[in-house]
Amino acid sequence: MGDEYGKGHHAVLNKGEENEVEIFGYQTEGCRRTLCIVGYVFSCGILPLVFYWRPAWSVWAHCVPCTLREADVVLLRTTVTWINLSSLKGSVSLTPDHPLIADEDYVINRAILRPELKVRCIQVQKIRYVWNNSEEQFQKVGCLEDNFSAAKIHLKFGSGLSREEQEIRRLICGPNAIDVEITPIWKLLIKEVLNPFYVFQLFSVCLWFSEDYKEYAVAIIIMSIISITLTVYDLREQSIKLHRLVESHNSVLVTVCRKKGTQELESRHLVPGDLLSLSGNKMQLPCDAILIDGGCVVNESMLTGESIPVIKTALPRVGDTVPWKLHGEEDYKRHVLFCGTEVIQTKSAGPGAVRAVVLQTGFNTAKGDLVRSILYPKPMNFQLYRDAVRFLLCLIGTATIGMVYTICVYVLSGEPAEDVVKKALDVITIAVPPALPAALTTGIIYAQRRLKKNGIFCISPQRINICGQLNLICFDKTGTLTKDGLDLWGVVPSDRNGFQEVHSFSSGSALPWGPLCGAMASCHSLIVLDGTIQGDPLDIKMFEATNWEMENSGKDFHIQGVPTQAMIVKPSQKTCHIPVGGIAILHQYPFSSALQRMSVIVQEVDGDRMAFMKGAPERVVSFCQPDTVPSNFAGELQNYTTQGFRVIGLAYKRLESNGHIAALTREKVESDLTFLGLLILENRLKEETKPVLEELISAHIRPVMVTGDNLQTAVTVARKSGMIAESLRVILLEAKEAEGPSPASVTWRLLEDRKHAGYGDRDSYINIGEDASRPEDEGGSYHFAMTGKSYQVLSQHFNSLLPKVLMNATVFARMSPGQKSSLIEEFQKLDYFVGMCGDGANDCGALKMAHAGISLSEQEASVASPFTSKAPNIECVPHLIKEGRAALVTSFCMFKYMALYSMIQYIGVLLLYWKTNSLSNYQFLFQDLAITTIIGITMSLNGAYPKLVPYRPPGRLVSPPLLFSVLLNVLFSLVMHMLGFILVRKQPWYSATDVFSACSPPKGNFSRSTALPMLPGKLGPDSFMSYENTTIWFLGTINCIIVALVFSKGKPFRQPIYTNYIFVLVLGIQMGACIFLLFANIPDLYQRMDLVCTPTLWRVYLIVMLAVNLILSLVVEEAIIENRALWLIIKRSFGYQSKSQYRKWQSMVANEPAWPPLNQTFYSDQPNNARGVSYSNPVFESHEESP
Repeated sequence: MGDEYGKGHHAVLNKGEENEVEIFGYQTEGCRRTLCIVGYVFSCGILPLVFYWRPAWSVWAHCVPCTLREADVVLLRTTVTWINLSSLKGSVSLTPDHPLIADEDYVINRAILRPELKVRCIQVQKIRYVWNNSEEQFQKVGCLEDNFSAAKIHLKFGSGLSREEQEIRRLICGPNAIDVEITPIWKLLIKEVLNPFYVFQLFSVCLWFSEDYKEYAVAIIIMSIISITLTVYDLREQSIKLHRLVESHNSVLVTVCRKKGTQELESRHLVPGDLLSLSGNKMQLPCDAILIDGGCVVNESMLTGESIPVIKTALPRVGDTVPWKLHGEEDYKRHVLFCGTEVIQTKSAGPGAVRAVVLQTGFNTAKGDLVRSILYPKPMNFQLYRDAVRFLLCLIGTATIGMVYTICVYVLSGEPAEDVVKKALDVITIAVPPALPAALTTGIIYAQRRLKKNGIFCISPQRINICGQLNLICFDKTGTLTKDGLDLWGVVPSDRNGFQEVHSFSSGSALPWGPLCGAMASCHSLIVLDGTIQGDPLDIKMFEATNWEMENSGKDFHIQGVPTQAMIVKPSQKTCHIPVGGIAILHQYPFSSALQRMSVIVQEVDGDRMAFMKGAPERVVSFCQPDTVPSNFAGELQNYTTQGFRVIGLAYKRLESNGHIAALTREKVESDLTFLGLLILENRLKEETKPVLEELISAHIRPVMVTGDNLQTAVTVARKSGMIAESLRVILLEAKEAEGPSPASVTWRLLEDRKHAGYGDRDSYINIGEDASRPEDEGGSYHFAMTGKSYQVLSQHFNSLLPKVLMNATVFARMSPGQKSSLIEEFQKLDYFVGMCGDGANDCGALKMAHAGISLSEQEASVASPFTSKAPNIECVPHLIKEGRAALVTSFCMFKYMALYSMIQYIGVLLLYWKTNSLSNYQFLFQDLAITTIIGITMSLNGAYPKLVPYRPPGRLVSPPLLFSVLLNVLFSLVMHMLGFILVRKQPWYSATDVFSACSPPKGNFSRSTALPMLPGKLGPDSFMSYENTTIWFLGTINCIIVALVFSKGKPFRQPIYTNYIFVLVLGIQMGACIFLLFANIPDLYQRMDLVCTPTLWRVYLIVMLAVNLILSLVVEEAIIENRALWLIIKRSFGYQSKSQYRKWQSMVANEPAWPPLNQTFYSDQPNNARGVSYSNPVFESHEESP
């Protein structure tokens, strides 16, 4: 459809971003609208209901495709609206050539249609897009243009917007508000009632009332009312909580700089480009803003999950034309104040206030994006749910066949048309059980409750089933596998002669004064807040080891070029013989995970000015003079990293004291440094780590480490934790970006524990084995380890190698948050079901991307994760997988049981329809309510099996074992019912007209004349009594109990059935009641249940048939369906190949003798490496078929 109108018919919004969406243009057509209205009337409201469920169908019915320029309706279903700038004419006299709207640098000006002064806009998921007339596409508004350079931002917005500019922007961009309305109860109620499931229930209830089947109809109504009430209550509570989360955001008073002074206004009136003036008071930021003057200390726990103060610096006024986000190697986020975070301190660079330009407003902000991810969660495309729809369609198809059969039988029997319609519609409610969705939900609710008891909280219950399929878990290292707190073990000083003796802090002796002591005292991002030193735990440990003190400088503090609000560190009374009165921290280049370092410019009180650097040792030495780096640097570093220590490098240089610090560039400060030594911190494994990883590995669940730490430290932790066995080799993968004429390259080297490599300038100071011989044990006898930089090069230039590498890649070090998310997505493309476990800091993107994200942080950032563990260790991972497997198996059990229950009733009713008979209301009620409903509630109570087995439950309903199980049991039921139906008619005591022919008529008021139709083969309108009816009902009812027993699986994924005491008790009571009914000759009870008396021998025959059915079903389930070895043999016999991408790649790698290519280098311009690789699946879809 789109090809006819070319590219103008559709477009992609937010291309390359997580919320990327495709839109299509449509135009409403009058005649189509008229036809739809006619359809509404003649369909008695069914057509609008279908359009409500499928909005796209409504657009296709009402509209014709057109270009986006001409569209008045856009799919995603969004109506195009117009913003009329003439509404501003009272306050701003606008003309088409007015200077305020003439600047084509701004998207909002390019969106204004002249001379009408109108703007076309759409709104998608709370974000407003305007039509750019020059580029003919919709573009997002509510944020500054990304192509502005740093200099242009200072120039255009450094003096603030005029009142007129602000009003135009406010009209086009909309208010700076994150409005989450509390949804009215009536809206929630209508939305829930119009759910297809409840509409089908309404149809069923109406049908049952027309047939006087009031009891079960009332029971279904009561259950539906309770279910709807609970759902509406939960949705209302979530709506209220989300509203409270954001309501304070819209009513913050802020000070805005105008070209003519300042103005105080409510934050909802802010627009992109406004200039904020930040005072020294604490405040919640109501928007995203770029800091252009001064500095701030911000609490970003809302984003990162950690309440560690973060220092923000001003965007430099550089003169290049590079977009401001790319102006330097420093992370641009260092200049951005994010919405929802708290400013706890401001530091002005001069006499003026701290100022920031509004970058994004409303739902475009960081907090708005978080709220939108809650309002519009990523859709899950799990195979089970697609199969469930197919399963229901199969039942509907079966019901259709039954309807045709019913119509034929009743029409040929001369029944009234009304009865024919009722009986035919009855078949739908029998073949498609209305209680199916409720029964499936029950298992997930029980699993969620069990998880809560284990301290695991779930905000997305549907993900619990997906957890049952997890086969790869990515772990962060620090705070997840290892203890969060770091202990300062010692420091290794260095001079030109090499490393000196280790200074241990455990002895209590203070570090002697020198540049090394100065670096530890001042090279950090700590602040004093309410008399307490706050900041990164590593910085706190390092500073406390010096026994120095910290304070803010007073007004009487004056040093040339030094701000009056500088931070001062000075020796405490505990220290002695320190010839320095203190050190003033003049400027900071805060730590960045991308840069792997931080630097400070300091000045001794009445002394020299210096620069200190701290960071990853391999990065720090790359900025040092080579002659200051000890020759045995690599060996010394490896000595500590192989023991699992966290190692930090320190360096310094002296600066000129006379110059102004503003004139110094970071490149100049961070050059020609002198290496000072290594800071050694101990980071031990958590006690729970090794046993949990051993349990996962024994269950064939692959663990992967994804960390921002040093590569060698990560490999050591992987070995100590058991993630990599001591006997297996680790192969280092080093990839280099293309440099000039040299293409990108990737090299494989064997990582050895005893040999030492020479010093280099890469992030790989590790032992490289020069032995070119291949490992003797092939296959999975090796693990790949790489840095984030190598992973990036590999994915960009060697995408054909990436899947092969990922098959055995276990350690990913120095990974940025974006690289973590990218890695998880690559694993998902290989059909792995990926879990991510992190402490919340820098892991939010990965937690969102994974099939199951497990946060060990209880901060607000855990909103990004479906699961949050109260216990800060990885024991939650196997708990979650066990419960997921149990919930998944329970879902399959319920599907199978509900299918068999409906098929048993379906077979029985169709057999009775052959004699124009049926089950009575009380017989239906007994099966539906007393048997099936109670079984559905109690069958899911089995807990998870305490041990993880080395295989997963099937992930699909259409897998051969499940289909075979259902089909065989349906066949058994069909044979048994037909046998009973035929044999009862062949009994010598059988009579089609006399239901007392088998037994003496009972005494009392129960007479033949009131109970029996006297015409052969005909029943009275209110009587269902017959020998066929009684036989079919007893066989069907007891068979429902038998099927529940057979399908209630225990080991290996759920606890045995006998541990579910309530379920066993229910089955016992139900079976006892049925046997009692079968053998009890109680006339009043039989009359009420429309049963007839049969000879005792026939009742025994029924028990024998049911017993044979039970034995057959149990034997088939245990010997065939649950026989995993048998299915593996069958798969091998038929040459079955798994459709999972990772299985194919594993097979390919195993059969490739030249893999892995040790001590070889591949280049990106080689033909065999440049080709692409065709593997791509939706993130939440897998074709994995487990036996």
